[in-house]
Amino acid sequence: ASEEFCHDMHCGKRRFAPLSDSSSCYRRRGNGRSALPSMHIPPAICTFHCPLCVCSCHTLQESLLSSASGYSNYRGILNWCVVMLVLSNARLFLENIIKYGILVDPIQVVSLFLKDPYSWPAACLIIVSNVFILGALYTERRLAVGTISETTGLILHIFNLTSLLIFPSTTVLTVPSMTPVGGVLSLGIYTVLFLKLYSYQDTNRWCREIRRAKAKRLTRSYSCPSVTQSNGSAVHSNVSYPGNLTHRDMYYFVFAPTLCYQLNFPRSPRIRKRFLMRRLFEMCCRFNEMDFSRMVERLLKLAVPNHLIWLIFFYWFFHSSMNFVAELLQFGDREFYRDWWNSESVTYFWANWNIPVHKWCLRHFYKPMLRKGINKFLAQTAVFLVSAFFHEYLVSFPLKMFRLWAFMGMMAQVPLAWFVGRYLNGNYGNAAVWISLIIGQPVAVLMYVHDYYVIHYGT
Repeated sequence: ASEEFCHDMHCGKRRFAPLSDSSSCYRRRGNGRSALPSMHIPPAICTFHCPLCVCSCHTLQESLLSSASGYSNYRGILNWCVVMLVLSNARLFLENIIKYGILVDPIQVVSLFLKDPYSWPAACLIIVSNVFILGALYTERRLAVGTISETTGLILHIFNLTSLLIFPSTTVLTVPSMTPVGGVLSLGIYTVLFLKLYSYQDTNRWCREIRRAKAKRLTRSYSCPSVTQSNGSAVHSNVSYPGNLTHRDMYYFVFAPTLCYQLNFPRSPRIRKRFLMRRLFEMCCRFNEMDFSRMVERLLKLAVPNHLIWLIFFYWFFHSSMNFVAELLQFGDREFYRDWWNSESVTYFWANWNIPVHKWCLRHFYKPMLRKGINKFLAQTAVFLVSAFFHEYLVSFPLKMFRLWAFMGMMAQVPLAWFVGRYLNGNYGNAAVWISLIIGQPVAVLMYVHDYYVIHYGT
């Protein structure tokens, strides 16, 4: 009869134990030789320290940092980056506090504004924006009850939206005390309001068209859902047109982190205070003749810090600030960006790094053009043209000079997108997108700084 044995690794003696065929590690053959079993038995099954269980410590597997491993949890590396960023800037922060003290006193700033508000034209300009918000709301109310015709309402909306772009730009150009920073801030807010109010009138017009068609139930889920939402937001009662035409609804949309209006937004069941405080902490703690060779040297010197500032701004605005506002308003749709860092084409980057603007362009500009029979390439070019206009609008008016560098930079994305999509794929396409981000922005910054210096301080 065959005997089964295991070697005791602790005492170096042979100990015999009856093991079943399914759990044997070594089997004594009739000729005295042992053979390996066909299946490896885990050490948890084998109760003895057999050579097979002790020596088999390797399996076929990839390193975690290899793409083939499928590993995706890099939270620790992200935390390391945050810690290194904080530590690397802590010394500079303390050195400036010790050397210069606190240069900006918030209490003094508020008291100065209350004492002489006209010395703060940007703040006054932002307050005046309420006139355009209420103008859009009251126009929609008149349209809902039928006291004005659709044609009259369209004319009023066009006038309101046109004034929303012309009035602040004219103010920025004509008021001497308006600083470039204040101009960028106020024009940025007015641009956001323009996109929001355009979506507001468009969505309400859809609701009127459906109501006139005597539909019993509104079929546009993104405009007027009539079913109870199952994401925990059922505590908020749904409204239907024209019950949405209230000051509360309008100003909720104005402050909500979205550009696309709908009657019933997805709402979170409650405000998470710890989440809110983390986002608040992050918001408060982050924050034509040229020498060609010298320009290239300065461009490369400017590229990396400019890119890091852009990345910090992206995280501060699209993650910290917008999540803070969304949590405060219990706004449920938190998809403000997608994985743009994995972009293998220029079009994928522009479609995923700023989701609110992308949704607005799709809903109110790109898809309506496709429905009218315009081909896809011309529609995409038109979207880039509108984006180029607003980029130049937000730069030229605050700086009070018109050089079209931002406009040309955005329009250059069209041939760049074609080239990358046609000739570069995979990692090469992703590298091309990163290079365009790292080098492209400093080129525009350098050109504007050069021209601004020449205009205001001479050659």
